[in-house]
Amino acid sequence: MRAVLDVILIALQLYAYVIIATAILSWLIAFNVVNIRNDFVRSIWMLLNNLTEPVLRPIRRAMPNLGAIDISPVILLLLVMLFERVIVYYIYPYVF
Repeated sequence: MRAVLDVILIALQLYAYVIIATAILSWLIAFNVVNIRNDFVRSIWMLLNNLTEPVLRPIRRAMPNLGAIDISPVILLLLVMLFERVIVYYIYPYVF
């Protein structure tokens, strides 16, 4: 059972990296550092967007409008960290 929890923890950590990569790429696109018309950039953007948007959309709907500032990735990262801590401190020690 601990192996399953280890896989879940690794998946949560990888998802946190995907969230960070999506935020950084969105900044690069917004400041015209990378061009979305490039096929490689567009495919990376679509992949990252498809992985994070289903989870970010409900968070964005629940939050008040802050204008151009989008803090939903930060909230999602905090939730991922919370799930990791709950697993490590409350579930993992009691599983054999």
